[in-house]
Amino acid sequence: MTDVSGPNTNGSVNQASEGAIDTRKSLQRIVFEIREMSTRLFRFPKPEWLNSQNARTAGVYLAGALFSLGFFFFIDASVFSHSIKNGSDIHIKFVDWVPGICSALGMLVINSIDKMNLRSDSFYSGESNSWTAKLFLFMGFALMAGGLAGSVTVLVLKYLVPEYPWPTLYLGVANVIANSLIMLSSVALWVSQSIEDEYTYNLAL
Repeated sequence: MTDVSGPNTNGSVNQASEGAIDTRKSLQRIVFEIREMSTRLFRFPKPEWLNSQNARTAGVYLAGALFSLGFFFFIDASVFSHSIKNGSDIHIKFVDWVPGICSALGMLVINSIDKMNLRSDSFYSGESNSWTAKLFLFMGFALMAGGLAGSVTVLVLKYLVPEYPWPTLYLGVANVIANSLIMLSSVALWVSQSIEDEYTYNLAL
């Protein structure tokens, strides 16, 4: 009997397998582009350099730097308020810490949410998970907004209304700066995590 299987047959099988893999990757790319177009809020396309590992790493470092700088301002003001350089009886108390605690908790909540659960049409998440994720996302933003608004309130009521001079006024200004930097760090980390998800998907393709 003659063996009909040979190099030509094996080559055809390999070409068919490679063709099927290329077709699957093409379909995945089309689905990914359609998903991006359907979830895009604005008409402007996203720059290609945002879907890179360098942009993701830079965003994470930027978020960490902003977060550290924010708490540096607040700790510096707290240390200054209890030092001999502070010529007034005004000190950093628990009411000054509350806005920073709220902002830090809001940042923790927002960036701990899996973004796949925020999409109600996601294949991996149900409607209940999407609703819960959106609720926690709202709570996180509410905590950060409350922290920033609280720091401004403390600045106005505790330092501006009594018309304290600048060395004492710095205690309230540093609180506002700290909460603003924490909010900016949360935004930077959120964008970096989005870049990570898309970059990982591109590597899988």
